[in-house]
Amino acid sequence: MKVVVTGGAGFLGQRLIEALCARGRLTDAAGRERAIERIVAADAGGGPQALDDPRLACARGDIADAAFVAALLGDDTDSVFHLAAVVSGAAERDFDLGMRVNVDGTRGLLEACRRQSRPPKLVFASSVAVFGQRLPPTVTDATTPTPQSSYGAQKLIGELLVGDCSRRGFIDGRCVRLPTIVVRPGRPNAAASSFASGIIREPLAGEAAVCPVDPATALWVASPATAVAALLHAHELPAASWGPLRSLNLPGIRVTVSEMIEALRRAAGEAVAARIHFEPDEAVAAIVRSWPSSFDTARADALRFPRDADFASILSQYLRDLAGGR
Repeated sequence: MKVVVTGGAGFLGQRLIEALCARGRLTDAAGRERAIERIVAADAGGGPQALDDPRLACARGDIADAAFVAALLGDDTDSVFHLAAVVSGAAERDFDLGMRVNVDGTRGLLEACRRQSRPPKLVFASSVAVFGQRLPPTVTDATTPTPQSSYGAQKLIGELLVGDCSRRGFIDGRCVRLPTIVVRPGRPNAAASSFASGIIREPLAGEAAVCPVDPATALWVASPATAVAALLHAHELPAASWGPLRSLNLPGIRVTVSEMIEALRRAAGEAVAARIHFEPDEAVAAIVRSWPSSFDTARADALRFPRDADFASILSQYLRDLAGGR
């Protein structure tokens, strides 16, 4: 079985590939459980550097390059996890770049899947950014998406494309709307939500952190481990479980920025929490405010998608990763 992971050098892509290597088996579009023989990590920056597994191959290239994508998939790809994307803040600053990667890249990938001799499974990592303002108090899968950012609009376009290609039998597609993933290791990126990890990660590393939004700002969050587990669970569900509605809101935790900081204070002390400073940035705050922070995930719960217990458990997981040198 051959599995392609786009965005394979990214944080979530690397975690997913680790999980695939550890799992060793997946269910194909015909419902047969098969051994994973090859994993191809595709990314503009190459592939995972630290993972040494004979099943893993890295492909460096542009997801919007049709020739690269055609060669990437070949005619023997059974499953695709599509994580490659220009993140929210960058897509808002550079409309053309976001459209080229997030829309044209997704369209090209689906075209390559369409040319396969057998329709592959495809899991598309979407986002709660497909929703915008003027929302009901609690968002459900039936809530009409009204994105208020270019990134959200581009992700919604991707969902619609995946849904239509599934309807036509070109792929067996599944779209999961990821919450904000915290805590991400490494350095800040161009995502509008980057601060949500930064206000935890940097203080614990002895560095100052800047929070660009009001402390009362609420977020819908999930841990990296739960996000990876959800991607795998989405892949393994039978197509009949999805029906015609191929997009789904993932379970998460509603937490305010002030609650996150208080959890950090309890876990690491006042001196650590004092390293966070508030410097309002209206451009970032406007994007973040447009995202919903309260969901009814009854459909995902019925399909047994994983969820985190609370933000304290998410923070504890990150502290364990730090202690383990991850």
